[in-house]
Amino acid sequence: MKHLVAYADEIRPGECKVVSVDGRFVALFNIDGAFYATSNACPHKGGPLGDGQLFGNLVKCPWHEWKFNVATGECVGAPEVKLERYQVDVKNEQVWLSA
Repeated sequence: MKHLVAYADEIRPGECKVVSVDGRFVALFNIDGAFYATSNACPHKGGPLGDGQLFGNLVKCPWHEWKFNVATGECVGAPEVKLERYQVDVKNEQVWLSA
């Protein structure tokens, strides 16, 4: 099922917006105009990734500084640790999430 979660101009490149979809918090990232969505919870200790800093396509967890590639979900230095990812589609400036 697809959910309208934002409008493209709400999230500038290099920024994140946390949205709620079916009771789950999802971090929605704009990386140079491409949108990616992951779980908002860091798999290490549940830190809020939407509050983390973005460095290119990497988000750094604000609690313990674990870094994740938002495009692949992989943890830097431990690729076996991955974020849950969601499919994002942008159509007519509307950002849709499949969950």
